[in-house]
Amino acid sequence: MSVADGVIVAAGAAPHSANVSGDALALLSEWLPSNSDPARPQIQLATVDADGRPDVRTVLLSEWSTEGFYFHTDSRSRKVADLRANPAVAIEVLWPGFSRQLVIRGFAEQASNEEEADAYARRSPYLKQLAWQNTAELAARPVAERESTWTSFASDNDIARIDAPPTWIGFLVRPDRLTFWESNPTAPSHRVEYALESGDWTEHHLPG
Repeated sequence: MSVADGVIVAAGAAPHSANVSGDALALLSEWLPSNSDPARPQIQLATVDADGRPDVRTVLLSEWSTEGFYFHTDSRSRKVADLRANPAVAIEVLWPGFSRQLVIRGFAEQASNEEEADAYARRSPYLKQLAWQNTAELAARPVAERESTWTSFASDNDIARIDAPPTWIGFLVRPDRLTFWESNPTAPSHRVEYALESGDWTEHHLPG
């Protein structure tokens, strides 16, 4: 699944590769869309709070690079409180039809102010407005009131040019473990894990 202009769309199932193993970063380039692709993947982000209780939610993958994986959210959210208490995270990317799965483990750190501003500028008008209005206060109102508030905000502001709200925040997840899984209808599924050890990625084959 992916999001384009704030609308959820289903991406085509990824083709099976002859061999899922190889260079970890090359595999990421093969599996994930480029950052210029408007259809950004949805990811499942798992965190742990200060009491050791896990939580998971779906967020948008803003971009990725050799440094890691970026996502953006509201600084008042529970996920941000979790990350402040414990920066260890896991991310899952699941392809339609359960054909491929990528699991990323690592540690999150706040992105730079420049990166946060650039990421907001690339958002669609819908997602820009959502960053301003996706609040607990608005969520508690009746549907008709939420819709009228949304419409009024759009009428009163140039959404395409509006700056990010002060609660806009970004995080970079620096991975130390990448697990690529691929189904195979005619043979056992294939799972390859890469662990970052002394600055290099070490490949491990695991049962599918």
